[in-house]
Amino acid sequence: MVREARRRGLAVTSDVGVHHVHLSDLDIGYFDPNCKLIPPLRSRRDKDALRAGLADGTIDAICSDHTPVDDDGKQVPFAQAESGATGLELLLPLTLKWAQQAHLPLPAALARVTTEPLRVLGLPPQRIAVGEVADLCVFDPATWWRVERGALHSQGKNTPMLGMELQGRVRYTLVGGRIVFDAPVDRQS
Repeated sequence: MVREARRRGLAVTSDVGVHHVHLSDLDIGYFDPNCKLIPPLRSRRDKDALRAGLADGTIDAICSDHTPVDDDGKQVPFAQAESGATGLELLLPLTLKWAQQAHLPLPAALARVTTEPLRVLGLPPQRIAVGEVADLCVFDPATWWRVERGALHSQGKNTPMLGMELQGRVRYTLVGGRIVFDAPVDRQS
C-alpha cells in the first residue's frame, strides 16, 4: 500500500518496529506473553515483506517501539498480558542483525534509525564537527552479548528477545555534549 501510494505521488512515510523485523506469529509459540505486541505479530510472509520494504527504502525507518511492561503485566496468561516489550536497548543490535542478513552496508542500516527519521520529521541533518555540541551514540559493532534481564537497563525487562545472542553494543551515549550513558568495558552478559 505504501509503494502504491508513493507511485501515485502521495507524501507517505512509514516505519516498522524492530521486533516485527525479526519475529512472526510463529514466535509466539505456546502463547509467550513476551510476544504480545501492538500491532500483533503477523505471518512470516508479512515479516519478509517488511524486511524487503526496509531494504528497498519503501519503509523509511526502524523504530524501537519501546513499550516496556513490568512483570505483573507479563507473568500472566497470554490473553491477559499487557501488550509491549522493551525495545530501546535492542534497536541497534537488531538493526545490525537485519542489515547483516539483508547484506546491507552499515551506513545504509544506520540511516534507518538516524537520518531517515530526521528526514521524515523535516529536521535538518545532524553533523559532527569540532566545537559543535554532540548528540550521538558510540558503539562497538563487534561485541557479542546475551539479552538477559540483568543486561537490560530499562525498567521493563520483558522482551521476546530474552536469551538471544546479539552483536553490537552501545558504549556511550552523549546528549547535548554530555555523557549520559557509559557502559563498563568488561560488561558482557
